[in-house]
Amino acid sequence: MKVNGYRADDLARVGLITRERWVMPLWMSILGVCFRALFRALVWLIRRGAITGPVLVLLIAYGKWDWPGPAALLTGAVLFAIAWWLAHPASFRRVIGARLLGQWRLMVRYRRLWRPAMIGGQLAVVHDEKQYLPVIRRVRSTRWADELRVRLLYGQTPERFALVAENLRHVFGAYRCTAHELKPGVVTLRFYHRDPLEQPLGPLPIQDLPDLRRVELGRTEDAVPFLLALLGTHVLVAGASGAGKGSVLWSLIRALAPLVAHGSVELWVIDPKGGMEMTFGRPLFARYEDTDAEAMAELLEEAADRMQARTQRLKGVTRQHTPTPGDPLIVVLVDELAALTAYLSDRKLRDRIKAALSLLLSQGRAPGFLVVAALQDPRKDVVPFRDLFPTRIALRLTEAEQVDMVLGDGARDRGALCDRIPRALPGVAYVRLDDDPDPVRVRFGYPDDDAIAETCQLYAPHFGPRPILNDEQEAA
Repeated sequence: MKVNGYRADDLARVGLITRERWVMPLWMSILGVCFRALFRALVWLIRRGAITGPVLVLLIAYGKWDWPGPAALLTGAVLFAIAWWLAHPASFRRVIGARLLGQWRLMVRYRRLWRPAMIGGQLAVVHDEKQYLPVIRRVRSTRWADELRVRLLYGQTPERFALVAENLRHVFGAYRCTAHELKPGVVTLRFYHRDPLEQPLGPLPIQDLPDLRRVELGRTEDAVPFLLALLGTHVLVAGASGAGKGSVLWSLIRALAPLVAHGSVELWVIDPKGGMEMTFGRPLFARYEDTDAEAMAELLEEAADRMQARTQRLKGVTRQHTPTPGDPLIVVLVDELAALTAYLSDRKLRDRIKAALSLLLSQGRAPGFLVVAALQDPRKDVVPFRDLFPTRIALRLTEAEQVDMVLGDGARDRGALCDRIPRALPGVAYVRLDDDPDPVRVRFGYPDDDAIAETCQLYAPHFGPRPILNDEQEAA
């Protein structure tokens, strides 16, 4: 067929005329709608298998045995759940309780507010006049927090969710919200509605012989023990005055006390503040200096020399030192690092200290020399080698910019709001490990003077004087 001498197909191709199109019959349109509705219903039932599965089993039991069948199944399930809860409450809460509570909170909270939250956070996408939202795949809940597993839309990144975490926490009434990548295309949102760290945490119980790969120092905001690996690392502790640096240091010292008595750990301690903090634990320390800057420099240089000697002895034998009573882990603890690296007036001594610390930090992890340093000012000119600390602990800080100085770039965007930690919560900190960019919120235990004195009395090795006790303690 031609129009004015041109073929109709050619004119339709360039848009000058409209090609006749095939129109679907009405019965086929109705059939297609029914198939789509059936498919969506099946998907809905499969995604809610935790609910639809038991209902299906009960219906089958009713069809086969009438009412006694479902009644027997329900009675057996309830008795089994009660027995499980009484025998292993932790696993019951993790496997059953978290799922049931998560489904309840999904229905009453997150389904209702999800669309306005995504639109307000600019996480919804409009394409061809259709609106698409990130999909909630799973919800697990505890008494403290809700964990949502969310499927991202094409083109979205977990960092986009991290940037609007503050917006989302206000929508869902949480005091904190974090966003972490679980796997490509999936992000985990955690909404914390109650804070288990509000209550002070006293001195933690001391294990008989703690594992240096899992040393308990406090509690996380998930109300589980915080375990820190001390082998093959260095630890930087930063916090403003009164933020609770002593809680971190003394929790660490008390946790290591049994190994000090055993001989597999030695504590070399420097307190440039004149001994106001660390003198209480003097019986536990193999080496201790608190007044003479020259002696402090010599202590660090001796540690560096012993580290190099051990390195020569172990090279070709092992790649990681194993502490033993005859060959202990040396923990070099400096209470106020800035007093040695920035505020010391003697430039030569300051250079010697920086050189020894640089050697220990760059080479000490494999041969078993651990540096633990605390400070208030985390600026680069104060701590030029802060990047050599794989484990970083940030307590309350005075400025938002200091968070990334301590924990690394992007830590505050990932939820480490150290500048917002209230003064009423000393010992609360964010911990960032070298192999995990996501900070963990922790509260460290607070050992008081009596707990420190008791630790010294129980675990003081042969070196060091006997701790000074009051009359009641002496009589006991």
